[in-house]
Amino acid sequence: MNNCKSIVCVVGFAMACAGAAIAGDAPKLTFTFSKANVPGAMQTGPSGINNAGVTVGEYVDKNSVSHGYILNGKKLTTLDDPKAMAGTTGAENLNPNGAISVVGAYNNSSGNTVGFLYKNGNYTDIPGPAGAVSSVASGINDRGAIVGDYVDSNGRTHGFLLKGKKYTTLDEPAAFGTTTASGINSAGWIVLWYVDQRGVVESAITKDNGNTYTPINVPLAVDSYASDLNSAGDVTYFWVDSGGVGRGALLHAGKYYKVNYPKAIYTYAGGINDQRTLVGGYQLKSKNGNPPLSGFKTTYK
Repeated sequence: MNNCKSIVCVVGFAMACAGAAIAGDAPKLTFTFSKANVPGAMQTGPSGINNAGVTVGEYVDKNSVSHGYILNGKKLTTLDDPKAMAGTTGAENLNPNGAISVVGAYNNSSGNTVGFLYKNGNYTDIPGPAGAVSSVASGINDRGAIVGDYVDSNGRTHGFLLKGKKYTTLDEPAAFGTTTASGINSAGWIVLWYVDQRGVVESAITKDNGNTYTPINVPLAVDSYASDLNSAGDVTYFWVDSGGVGRGALLHAGKYYKVNYPKAIYTYAGGINDQRTLVGGYQLKSKNGNPPLSGFKTTYK
């Protein structure tokens, strides 16, 4: 799959097998997993889910071409931005309630990544603030506020918040050239991940003014990527353990929980809704090279 902040792209390297790490000591939660694949797809990477259970993400068709998608029950809507190079459109997330608004990104004819909003069958570019050379739109709430990231002319990556037509740049103070805003809830809380001076990926949460950043890193993680949050403040993650293996995690009621698809060699947790359902992707062991990426849903209680 092509383009992205996307956890789907970020985790492509994490294929080695290692012993399980502990995401945190916490009271037990029960996770109930089910598959969430686009019918007939070679690969599926879900990245968002709304309160009606509609999912979005990327899939690879039988011709090995990637597309964004909306999956509403059995109804599939394929997303290919008309300005995109073939195979480069990816959906990142959607609003929690009401008429569906999807955000994502595509690569244009110059090879630059451009964020987009898909609503009522129409695509609108989300190019980032003036001076941005590329952008990704990663999250949207019910008020239409959009978060994501953009790259400036110096090659630095900044998070952004777009409300109406106004962009606010989001830079975690400890970041060393890279901050990515990955999710926003309807109260205006935003989760981000950033790269610090050691080259370590860390996560934080901020209100929509971006004045104060609070660390929310998965315990024992080498790298900790926050991917989304819901209205209750539950946060999903992709994280990397000491063996280089990609794992999923959930921050719920101040405690961290592992989210690993059964028997998978790696898992990521992507979007989350207010019904205690989250989506993500996983890979199982294969004797024939890299196994395909598959999608899942899981509820927790």
